[in-house]
Amino acid sequence: MNSILHLDLDTFFVSVERLKNSKLIGKPVLIGGTSDRGVVAACSYEARQFGIHSAMPMKLARSLCPEAIIVRGNSADYTKHSRIVTDILQESVPVLEKSSIDEFYVDLTGMDRFHGTWKLANEVRSKIIEHSGLPISFGLSENKTVSKVATNEAKPNNQMRIEYGHEKAFLAPLSVKKIPMVGDKTYAKLVSLGVRKIHTIQEMSIDLMRRAFGANGMTIWRKANGIDPSKVIPYSERKSISTERTFDRDTIDVSKLKGILTAMTENLAFQLRRGQKLTACLTVKVRYSDFNTYTLQSRIPYTAADHVLIPRALELFDKLYNKRLLVRLIGVRMSDLVNGFYQIDLFDDSEEQLNLYHAMDHIRDKYGDRSVMRASGMQAKTIGRWNPFTGEPPPLLANRRQ
Repeated sequence: MNSILHLDLDTFFVSVERLKNSKLIGKPVLIGGTSDRGVVAACSYEARQFGIHSAMPMKLARSLCPEAIIVRGNSADYTKHSRIVTDILQESVPVLEKSSIDEFYVDLTGMDRFHGTWKLANEVRSKIIEHSGLPISFGLSENKTVSKVATNEAKPNNQMRIEYGHEKAFLAPLSVKKIPMVGDKTYAKLVSLGVRKIHTIQEMSIDLMRRAFGANGMTIWRKANGIDPSKVIPYSERKSISTERTFDRDTIDVSKLKGILTAMTENLAFQLRRGQKLTACLTVKVRYSDFNTYTLQSRIPYTAADHVLIPRALELFDKLYNKRLLVRLIGVRMSDLVNGFYQIDLFDDSEEQLNLYHAMDHIRDKYGDRSVMRASGMQAKTIGRWNPFTGEPPPLLANRRQ
């Protein structure tokens, strides 16, 4: 019999901000972009009472709740507090999967013989609350789906156990929207078919769900019936890193565009070197004011060198850029990553150049990613500071804006 624990830090970004500023406790709080074109990355339970939810335009959220307190947020703070919780879990449980910055799965199968899974889950939760100061909820059952639903039902700051054999009965009265992977579009289609509660799916045949929704229909049917064989998977290394910037005002300022593209590429190259990685594929993305989005990629020899990646990124941008249209967003992605230190290219590199990289990276590690950067990229004001190769998922904030 499996024992799968799901833990979720309640309104995580808001909770971290409340640790820093107790005046936010009990108030409607919005985290995210502060301009009219920003979006809500997270909100407090008090704000949700006004119909506000994540990914909502900030302008709309402000109109729904004018008294809401808006906080831009700090990804470094969220990463720091997530790391505190992760460290506690890694010290306390046998198998940990970190599915996002604030969400975890733990495989406690077999622990009943030594400790008792419910007791262990309680002790871990208490330890996290004591040492981090953050509220956290958990669900415990025989699989990931039921545990995740149980966590959501237990919130805020509570816990729930679903005994083996009671999965279907627990799920039956809940809305189909409670099933993980059922988004707004799937929910709307289910409602149009007269399906609002999970028990209705339980009474349907899997073949009927397949005909209505394809392969996803069969997955939804299994989840609705409390069937989920997926395993708790420890962190696996990233295959790509990327960043993008949305402008508060669409622009045709080529100097600004290239400067920010340079800064983004320079920062990602630094992240590669810090993570002891090399990339063999570079992609540049441009979104215009009409929301049409174009990407162009280039295969390159494995590298983590600024002087190789930046010119290639600018070259791709020149091929993509349409001078007649305003640009809304630009982005850079590095993929096909492998382990390895950057090796000197005897034909193109000099010892002085490699020593310069080493010195710049040392300064960035000590004083922050913006402590050393090319002058052409100084307009990029929101270079992040996180290492994507430590097992930490990137903070799920609204697009950084310029």
